[in-house]
Amino acid sequence: MTDAVVIGAGPNGLVAANLLADAGWSVLVLEEQPEPGGAVRHDRGVDPAFVNDLFSSFYPLAAASPVLAELRLQDHGLRWSHAPSVLAHPLTDGSCAVLERSIDATAASLETFAPGDGAAWHRLHRVWDRLQPDLLNALFTPFPPLRAATRLAVRLRAAGGLRMARTLALPVRRMGEEEFAGQGGRLLLAGNALHADLAPESAGSGGFGWLMCMLGQTYGFPAPVGGSGALSQALIRRLEARGGRIRCGQRVESVVVRGGRAVGVRTAGGDTAAARRAVLADVSVPALYGDLVDPEHLPDQLLADLRRFQWDFATFKVDWALDGPVPWRAGQASRAGTVHLADGMDELTRFAAQIAMRQVPDRPFLLFGQMTTADPSRSPDGTESAWAYTHVPQDIAGDAGGDGITGIWDTDEQNRMADRVEDQVERFAPGFRALVRGRRVLAPPTLQSLDGNLYNGAINGGTTALHQQLVFRPVPGTGRPETPVTGLFLASAGAHPGGGVHGAPGANAARAALRRNRPPGLARAQRILAHRDRTGKKR
Repeated sequence: MTDAVVIGAGPNGLVAANLLADAGWSVLVLEEQPEPGGAVRHDRGVDPAFVNDLFSSFYPLAAASPVLAELRLQDHGLRWSHAPSVLAHPLTDGSCAVLERSIDATAASLETFAPGDGAAWHRLHRVWDRLQPDLLNALFTPFPPLRAATRLAVRLRAAGGLRMARTLALPVRRMGEEEFAGQGGRLLLAGNALHADLAPESAGSGGFGWLMCMLGQTYGFPAPVGGSGALSQALIRRLEARGGRIRCGQRVESVVVRGGRAVGVRTAGGDTAAARRAVLADVSVPALYGDLVDPEHLPDQLLADLRRFQWDFATFKVDWALDGPVPWRAGQASRAGTVHLADGMDELTRFAAQIAMRQVPDRPFLLFGQMTTADPSRSPDGTESAWAYTHVPQDIAGDAGGDGITGIWDTDEQNRMADRVEDQVERFAPGFRALVRGRRVLAPPTLQSLDGNLYNGAINGGTTALHQQLVFRPVPGTGRPETPVTGLFLASAGAHPGGGVHGAPGANAARAALRRNRPPGLARAQRILAHRDRTGKKR
């Protein structure tokens, strides 16, 4: 019998397992797929000479995460690489907004769109400088983050108080209009907001777009050298060095509950893995409460709330092996690891509106990745390993593009949608198609088959909208990793603070499990010592 069983070997499950192993616990991680890593994996499936990331690729949240920093993954082989520019948003007229790691360089790019926009960017960055430490602590710690939130409130007051809070709560379209005269700054904010399922008119999308921009400005959008799976492999090596075990090809079918307490799990193969202290679930919220835990162990209110759970947008992705660099009309885009493709704010709004109407967008907003530009080890000299993804509705009612895409996602529909994605790239990079050596299509059901947490291609564990964040995540009144079943902890992106590769949900779950298993006397002594440290009193 092990101390803890972790369901799922994605980044959150691996972070949780590492922290438990650091505390001296014996840990067993069970993974459904034939290899660990979750949505942080790569392969050579497009062309043997090219490395392509299967899911995620760039990791600003990982670079900023105090959780991952404490694990010192660089000691276990992880190395980061950066493209010359962080992000570009070209337009079809050849203009281009560029996010650089130099604040002055970003400001200079935006100044070309309208006089004064460079100074506006500096103003927004000064707010970030004031808020950054406590904002990140509040983001990555369990809800409610009382100490960090208190310090953040003080810093927010110094940064403009209620007026600044109002700005960050704005829809990103309105925030951009208030802060910038030209398109450049507005598009950087709005494109980054759409990394989540936040339309330009969504409340709070301004703050999220600003956060992602400032993370890129400060940390870049780094990529692991050799492929995204290098991040997972570093977590695995660290865990195994501490005695943790990972078993793949093991689909957990149920959590075993006795006397109201989680005591282990049962796999689809009929095996039982007992857990002496805790079970941590790096699985989606509907999977945990709808499949793995018998309803008799759950409150009626939780089951009722679960029926209102909202997934984020579905995702459609295309990977390419290219015989040369992408021929961007706007040359500045050739230096960026990430490129946003939409011809202005109205096209972003149109895209989001079509999804809201359950239509497949006719001109999909693309996040385009130039991986060899970011990490030259990904493909031979003179070539490019690339990808693009876009969003489509979870439940498709029609096709705004007129191609009859219905959401059955057979081979024909996959190819029609992939062609539409390439048409969008061609608008900004004429001649792109002539460079395609190989192409792979990952439709929503394909993504889910490769990682069960990506329900129909949803990549954030549930919507990022305000009604399912903080105390509302995953359902109202929660916000923490504890569940109604004693000894069972939610360790996935379905828990606060949500999606992205930063390890916080896994770390929060592990720390909750450790707290629950501390002897009462020790816990009290640690609280007293911590109070003395904060107040400066002698021990």
